[in-house]
Amino acid sequence: MSASVLYDAPGPKAVVRNRVYAVVGSLAILALIGVSVMRLADKGHLAPEMWDIFNYAGIRQNIADAVLATLKVFALAAVGSLVLGVVLAIARLSEHRPVRWLATAFIEVFRSIPLLITIYAVWVGFLTDYSMWALAAGLSVYNGCVQAEVLRAGINSVPKGQGEAAYALGMSKTQVMAGVLIPQAVRAMLPTIISQLVVTLKDTSLGFIILYPELLQTARLIASNTQVNGQYPYVSTIAVIGTIYVAMCLLLSALATWIEKRGRRAKTGIVTASTAGPTEAPGALGTPGGPAGAPGPASKD
Repeated sequence: MSASVLYDAPGPKAVVRNRVYAVVGSLAILALIGVSVMRLADKGHLAPEMWDIFNYAGIRQNIADAVLATLKVFALAAVGSLVLGVVLAIARLSEHRPVRWLATAFIEVFRSIPLLITIYAVWVGFLTDYSMWALAAGLSVYNGCVQAEVLRAGINSVPKGQGEAAYALGMSKTQVMAGVLIPQAVRAMLPTIISQLVVTLKDTSLGFIILYPELLQTARLIASNTQVNGQYPYVSTIAVIGTIYVAMCLLLSALATWIEKRGRRAKTGIVTASTAGPTEAPGALGTPGGPAGAPGPASKD
């Protein structure tokens, strides 16, 4: 029986048992899906009329505007969180204790407060008339704290010899951080950074609490203000808006994968010159140009 690093390979009985569990579990999931579809169909939520509402130009325009509003606030929050994350990561690694303590306190406080409370507090306290900026600020603060910890872990993962070699070349601390440590940390932690950006994109849906017209708020308005056959099309609206969210997250993940692969193909490092054989000093241990250790010509004396 072959063994892996973490566990022993299952035997014949275990393989059969696992297959039975997989089949039973799959059938149970399919049964639950079938029951849900049947109940929705009996209540008329899957009727064609419920889906025809998306053929109206007004509703499609509302959804398009909501997608644009969502992407706009995501762009602001993504840039703000990355910039704040870099600043907080550098501050937390600072040699000055007050700076390090202040950055640590800021990160721990806003990571502990629920994001919804942060967004609502910013909106009520500072930006009541600017819901987009309130949402972007709340997302930037929370996700910036998370990105700071990600970048700090990436910087600490860089071998210490990299920084020591840079200091030995006469580089300042700012040059070492900006030109040596942060680029390597970003490359090492890029999948985690992109994953947090995907979370930021999904968290834009919290804008409904401050009445920002993003996708979730628009879906709620469409479903609650449109009546078909005496019912409100919540199921069809959720399905369409959820599909849009999934598509945006998949596009962002695909972009991240492309950037990561492009970074791996980039030519990095120092190109060394082609090595040649060792050259011999003329007259050393032998005749000029002759092999080392070869006896020289006999004297005619």
